[in-house]
Amino acid sequence: MGAADYPHLFVTPDWLAGHLGGERGKIVDGSWHMPAAGRNARSEYDAKHIPGAVFFDIDAIADTSSGLPHMLPAPEDFATATGALGLREDDAIIVYDTLGLFSAARVWWSLSVMGATNVRILAGGLPAWEAAGLPVAAAEETPAPAVFTPVFNKRRVVDFDDVCHEIRHGTAQILDARPHGRFEGRDPEPRAGLKSGHMPGAACLPASELIEDGALIAPDRLGLMLAAAGVTPERPVITSCGSGVTAAIISLALEAIGHDDTALYDGSWTDWASRADAAIVTDQGSHH
Repeated sequence: MGAADYPHLFVTPDWLAGHLGGERGKIVDGSWHMPAAGRNARSEYDAKHIPGAVFFDIDAIADTSSGLPHMLPAPEDFATATGALGLREDDAIIVYDTLGLFSAARVWWSLSVMGATNVRILAGGLPAWEAAGLPVAAAEETPAPAVFTPVFNKRRVVDFDDVCHEIRHGTAQILDARPHGRFEGRDPEPRAGLKSGHMPGAACLPASELIEDGALIAPDRLGLMLAAAGVTPERPVITSCGSGVTAAIISLALEAIGHDDTALYDGSWTDWASRADAAIVTDQGSHH
């Protein structure tokens, strides 16, 4: 299940265990938690990780000047940070997280957008690795520095103005990964002071509904869910969520079915709902 259906996107714990220590194979712990979870991904990594894995901190490898959480940094800054982790753009990179499949998708997306050519995700993440009886380490990893040469695919990232343009012209399908309650404006956003609701024309496709056993649901079900959300082969798709993390799970799903005209709204709802001029639609109607 999952990994077997999408071999270009996922590996199994057994496969990874058989490839540990390969010259060009690199393992990345891309764990991150919602602020309310009260978990520190870095300290959890320090206590326990897959042997040889380096920690990719999406809050630190980011444009910290933007005022928005974990925005993509400039390509040269991204390259400096990933090179320091020992990663090259042509390495075979396996990303995992401690939740099964959550923030690993954001790290997969970030590396891919910046030009990494062979990035896959460990199906089931660290829980599946441990369930398989495979070893973990607490030792500090000291990767040999490498040169990551970025090739930034700017078509795969959009900002507020791009999204406004797409909404005005109706060209792209917007898919929102947040749960139905937040999308419909019934439930509050986890970030204080943000209104809930959604962008005009967006469809709700909760990321949690695309995941089974820490990988994507089977291709037939995945295709049906994407089609039901309005995805067609000829129409571009913009993915969004609360702050650009679970949007990448939809981006991963689109990649899985071969839909290659996709972009992620990096600021996502945190950016949209904090702007006075952004239209917000709820079950009660739309307002600014």
